[in-house]
Amino acid sequence: MASSRASHLPRGTVPCVADRTTHGDGGTRGISGTVDLGGPVHHVDYGGREDGPVVVLVHGLGGSHLNWDLLAPLLTPYARVHALDLPGFGLSEPGRRLTGVRDNVAVLDRFVREVAGAPAVLVGNSMGGMISVLEAARSPAKVSGLVLVDPALPGPRGRPDPRVAANFALYAVPGVGERRIAQRRAQLGARGTVLETMRLCGVDPDRLPPELVDRSVALVDQRQDVSGMDRAFLTATRSLLLLLADPRLLRRALAGVDVPVLLLHGDRDRLVPVSVARDLARRYPAWRYEELPGVGHVPQLEVPERVAELILDWLPAIRR
Repeated sequence: MASSRASHLPRGTVPCVADRTTHGDGGTRGISGTVDLGGPVHHVDYGGREDGPVVVLVHGLGGSHLNWDLLAPLLTPYARVHALDLPGFGLSEPGRRLTGVRDNVAVLDRFVREVAGAPAVLVGNSMGGMISVLEAARSPAKVSGLVLVDPALPGPRGRPDPRVAANFALYAVPGVGERRIAQRRAQLGARGTVLETMRLCGVDPDRLPPELVDRSVALVDQRQDVSGMDRAFLTATRSLLLLLADPRLLRRALAGVDVPVLLLHGDRDRLVPVSVARDLARRYPAWRYEELPGVGHVPQLEVPERVAELILDWLPAIRR
């Protein structure tokens, strides 16, 4: 059982809400660095409470450490918080590495062991939720809890969002996906690509701190190996789609999870329908499930205070 660092919190409140402004140099919060884990992996150490649980934030498909910049400071009074850029995303250039889902599970495993410190609470959004579940199955001693935020996991899909379905259908086809990404980049530019992606995920860019949007655009412009990053994105996409099409591996991993789980899901998620989360909550009644009304695919950007409140209220369930 965790210490009482969060148990004294009145339900419905988040103490010490951090100022969301960035440092004067425009950089992200925390200490940014790169570590060799079979290739360069960029990460951010947000600092936090040394005697609290270790928390590792795992972004989704097309995401980066910036996806957590509004949430991480709300957790640091009670936990030691890290975020990483998976190979092929953010500032982790892929090089010759494979970037499928299971390849990134291996990277996360090393990051927890060699950088963050085990055991860790894994907080995974979308593909990051899938990767976190697979890591819990692969290395149970390294994972003390899971927070799954709109995770990409098997379940009833219902009628897919037409725009989302069309995009992923194109990405799935070799050659076609590559042309689609290049065409989209040429038409929209870095800022247009970032804004379109945010809106597709349910995020209104006008409601975010402008500097966070600007840094997201700068991150796209910083990429050195553009074609390599495109290949990494498509490799991860196709790997994710194959695991969902044949969910036996994921079902086995889910059945083997033996740590506390907090499942959060926005009811307006266009990429992973809320029906998936409701099905997971029914299958695994020991999990705590919280549905977020009016929220899309990335609650940590849309309602970071509410997400922090729920995580801090749940943290005492962790056995340390």
